[in-house]
Amino acid sequence: MSVQPEWHDGPGNYNEVPDPEKALKYAIQHIRGDRTEIIEGVIEPVSPTWDHENVADLIRDQLVPVLRQLNCAAGSGNLDLPGSPNWYVPDLAVVPRDLAKGGGALLPQQTLLIVDVTSDSNAETDRVVKRRRYAEFLAPLYLLVDRQERSCTLFSQPGELGYTRVDGPLPFGTPVPLPEPFSLAIDTAEMG
Repeated sequence: MSVQPEWHDGPGNYNEVPDPEKALKYAIQHIRGDRTEIIEGVIEPVSPTWDHENVADLIRDQLVPVLRQLNCAAGSGNLDLPGSPNWYVPDLAVVPRDLAKGGGALLPQQTLLIVDVTSDSNAETDRVVKRRRYAEFLAPLYLLVDRQERSCTLFSQPGELGYTRVDGPLPFGTPVPLPEPFSLAIDTAEMG
C-alpha cells in the first residue's frame, strides 16, 4: 500500500497531493530569499560566493555584444525539467529576449547556452547530473566552468544518451570557441 503525500486545503480539509512534482515545483518558486534548486528530488539552496559570481560575470560581459545582435538576454533564471524531479537555476543562461519577459521558468531546449560554474559543494552535480539532464532536455550548448579542475568544457549536440560532442576540458587560459549563433571564443585567462 502506498501512502500519497497530503496537503492541507483549509480548516479540516486534507487532500492527496494531486501531482507531487507540480506541488514541489510550486513550493520551490515561493521560497523567499535565496535561489533554490531541486536536484534529483533534493531541495538545494543556491548561494554562490563572490569569486563564483565573478566567473559568471566574466562570461556574461564577453557575450554582451552578441546578445544584442541575437536579441537575447543572459541571466540565472529558473529552468524546469518537466516530468522529472528537477528545477535548476544555472549560473548563466542565454535565452531569446521575448521568452525572458514571461516571468516563469523556461525549458532547457529554449536556451541557446547554459553555463554552470562549479563550487566545492556542487562540482559533481554540475559535471555529471546536470550535464546528463541538460542533454536529455535538449539544451543545445552546456558550458561547464570547472574551478576545481581549472578548466572549461563545452558540450553540444544533445540527445537522450547525452551530449555527442565534447570540446575540452580546456585549461584556463585557453579560449573556448562557441559555435553559431555565437561565433566567438570565450577568454578564460581571468577565471583562475
